[in-house]
Amino acid sequence: MQKNVGIFDLIFYGVFPLIIWHFSRKYIDDYYAMLISSVPGIVYSMIRFFLLKKINFLGLFMIGNLIVGSLIDVLSGSAIQLLWNNVYYSYFFGIVFIVTILVNRPIYVYFSLDFVEMQGYNRKLMKKLFFQKKILQIFKWITFGFAFKDILLATIKIWLISKYGVDAFDKGIVIRQLIGWSIGGISIYGFIYIAKVLQQQELAAKNVN
Repeated sequence: MQKNVGIFDLIFYGVFPLIIWHFSRKYIDDYYAMLISSVPGIVYSMIRFFLLKKINFLGLFMIGNLIVGSLIDVLSGSAIQLLWNNVYYSYFFGIVFIVTILVNRPIYVYFSLDFVEMQGYNRKLMKKLFFQKKILQIFKWITFGFAFKDILLATIKIWLISKYGVDAFDKGIVIRQLIGWSIGGISIYGFIYIAKVLQQQELAAKNVN
């Protein structure tokens, strides 16, 4: 699953919710159609969490986001309020990401530490490398990219809700996937650059020895 995570994200966060939304709203209230359409994403997120096989920062973030997001949806009470609550939640995430940058602890450093640790690398050593000034700056830009994604998406959703009302739901799903792929694609270059810097340092260390 890890190798095809982008495709699975598109299917479970995009394709399935759209299909379920358009089919189910013909027979039930829009609010309940929205809740049902979120089920594939919830199940998929839980599977990804259990596949981590270890409780770490990334796993706790995933399951915490899943629980809070689900509670927000269930407690919204109406379709239009669910849409607005998701706007507020996106802004909240964007602000949190920016705060981690301002305090010099960009959150994607910790996501990456969890990932490299699962690949067998020493976490303490990698943390020391990741917090080098040059590499840390790249992580700040990556984190800012995802913060920008959430803030941009929330802003676009405000316009969609104002113009289309409840029908903004499916449009928001499509735009979320487009923005997510765009920001994710740009961020890959940052991770590639970090990998090259680490590789150069590793080679330099071997030459010294």
